[in-house]
Amino acid sequence: MRTILSACALAMLSACSQHPSNISDTTDINFDESRFRQDIKILSSDEFEGRAPTTKGEELTLAYLSEAFAAMGLEKPNGKDYLQAVPMVTYTPSEQQQIQLGELAVKYRQDIVLSSRHDIANIDINNAPLVFVGYGINAPEYQWNDYQDLDMTGKIAVILVNDPGFALPDSGKFNGKAMTYYGRWSYKFEEASRQGALGAIIIHDTKPASYPWSVVENSWTGAQQDLANTEQQSKRVKVEGWMTYSTAEQLFTKAGLSLSTVVDRAAASPISLALNQNASIAFANKAQYSNSYNVVATLPGSTRPNEQLLFTAHWDHIGIDPNKQGDQIYNGALDNASGTAGILEIARQFADQANKGKPLARSLTFIATTGEEQGLLGSRYYAADPIYPLDKTVAVFNLDSTNVYGRTLDYTIIGKGKSELENYLIDALKSQNRTAKSEKYPEAGGFFRSDHFSFAKKGVPAVFAGGGSDPVDEATAQYKAAMQIKMKGCYHNVCDEYREDWDLSGALEDLAIFYQAAATLGNNNDWPGYYKGTEFNALRPAKDDATQ
Repeated sequence: MRTILSACALAMLSACSQHPSNISDTTDINFDESRFRQDIKILSSDEFEGRAPTTKGEELTLAYLSEAFAAMGLEKPNGKDYLQAVPMVTYTPSEQQQIQLGELAVKYRQDIVLSSRHDIANIDINNAPLVFVGYGINAPEYQWNDYQDLDMTGKIAVILVNDPGFALPDSGKFNGKAMTYYGRWSYKFEEASRQGALGAIIIHDTKPASYPWSVVENSWTGAQQDLANTEQQSKRVKVEGWMTYSTAEQLFTKAGLSLSTVVDRAAASPISLALNQNASIAFANKAQYSNSYNVVATLPGSTRPNEQLLFTAHWDHIGIDPNKQGDQIYNGALDNASGTAGILEIARQFADQANKGKPLARSLTFIATTGEEQGLLGSRYYAADPIYPLDKTVAVFNLDSTNVYGRTLDYTIIGKGKSELENYLIDALKSQNRTAKSEKYPEAGGFFRSDHFSFAKKGVPAVFAGGGSDPVDEATAQYKAAMQIKMKGCYHNVCDEYREDWDLSGALEDLAIFYQAAATLGNNNDWPGYYKGTEFNALRPAKDDATQ
């Protein structure tokens, strides 16, 4: 049976008449659970083959999303279709790799994963010195430089994951246990490249990485995509990847060092150590060029159409791994068919209101991005080459992996405390008697791991939010505990599949929050900014420059 949930039904903990006066009325907004489920189910079906960019799965996804936006009557920004071409290159390293680290003959996948983002048919590195560079950070604002006085030419950097604040949260270093951008793997490869290194290998450790080795193996083997023809590409390290902690322990032991002792030293102060061992690496590498696509659809504003609010969610996932035994399809139901389905459902509500003669003053644009799993590629491309100018872009709301664990009393804002945009979500929560909290594990660096970050780096206020950790009642708590057991280990794994027994009531409540926040901001004259003390304040400062 078709299930229709109104905003009043979603806000079962309070009456709709209790909405704050600055929140647009949503009493006639209907979020359709059966339609939301169907979108998730179809996008994550085996037919879509895990939605890897530049594959059959992408073709099916683009067609599905385009048809959905067309049915809503949304405009095509380029006049002919809903697609923004994103030039990509796909690098496929051979599974047969010869890797020698000092005296260790390590095994691909089991001990190490390596790839190259260069158009070179054969990667052949002989006797490159291995240099431990601590966390691989050069951050003048933190008085920290692990590369001080180093010449990394021809050398391979061996790097710890996360940043010193994780190891010493009470030391005042960096941002304590909350990861900074310096803790992200993407930064570490970028910095090693800026330092002129030949290669970079990160030591995996489950707690500071926030995911097990299986995630690294599944995500970093097989075809790897990147943006094509970027200036940074030619300067990138020749080879990059990860090694297991146990492999690193053996490597450091051979160098006469204790890895645990060196890790402690690296957290206390900048460090670099020659390991007095060389690496030899050889594997075949294939590069293929083609366009992938962002799907972009616009609902024009009535009086200020040049001012844009963006909703983003990445449509892509990992695709198929033909080398895997058994199930080979990474369906990506939670990550991120659910978020893509979420922006479709939000778009339908706004389109319906516009058809009823109640459009927003500002325009709304919905972007289903490509290549997020490969390093935020689609959002990075849009932010660098926007269809609508970023100085006319008011805000970005990002959905990534929506709540499948039932209704919650709280609501998570990843990296809470960065911008005034968050206040719109916080005000909207009052209609559901919910409270906003920061993420439970800020050390995972969630703020830097999804598409909103591409816009934040350009100064556009962007939020990544949804779900919560406090179930609304005991029955929901029991359901959540059981579902978490069923889904354990499914992040970036083949078991991330659609489940009929998912409780999506919490996700629907979250969609209502996004709707209310955007409806309010879409009808006023406010331009939110970043608070003083955040990384992006200088780009678009908050009006009062005061943090919460």
